[in-house]
Formats: sequence, C-alpha cells, structure tokens
Amino acid sequence: MSCRNNTRAGVAGKPAEVTADNVAQRCYGPSAAPMNAKLLLKTVFLLVVLFFLVLMGRENRGTVDFSLPPVLPKKITLPSAMMYYAFFAVGVVTGTVLTAGGGKGGGGGGKSGK
Repeated sequence: MSCRNNTRAGVAGKPAEVTADNVAQRCYGPSAAPMNAKLLLKTVFLLVVLFFLVLMGRENRGTVDFSLPPVLPKKITLPSAMMYYAFFAVGVVTGTVLTAGGGKGGGGGGKSGK
C-alpha cells in the first residue's frame, strides 16, 4: 500500500517493509499517532456522566427547597433534577475556570530557534 509515490528502497534494493507505522507516516505525515488512550477514557467518562444526568432528570420529579440567606432572600423551589443540573453546571464552570489558564507550557507551536 502506498499513499505517496515513494520509491525508497529497503536494504540491498529490496522494497521497504510495510508496517503500520510506515503506512501512517506515508499516508498522514510524521505526526500521525494512534488515538490517545487518555482522551478515550475522558470521552467515556463524560458519556457516563451525561447518562446519569439524563437518568436523574427522568427519575427525580419531586421538588426541593433551596435557601442561601446571605445571597438569596427567598427560598427557591425547583424539581430536584433541575437543582442537580444547576449544581452540575456550576461545577463544570468552576472546573473550566480552574483548569483554563495562561500557562507557559501550552501545546501551540511557538517560534522555532531557526
């Protein structure tokens, strides 16, 4: 299999051995790599959390009183599933703010020394 018209020969004029790495480099370039396992695990975790959100919304229909006297003067009465969604959203926003940053070790391609 050849994605590019490479005529590189292997040892002693024989064709180069075809491996998955060779094919990936020829077809997709030298930076092609298999899917990151960490990314796959994070995606599965996110899907599980979203599944529980849907399950929570379907099964919990009772109302809950929420009071926070220093900030909210009145009690808030909402279905428990909506309350769960609100706290989940606050957690996601908090995690995003804490994770996002102006770090030095970013993944962008900065200036090279050439």
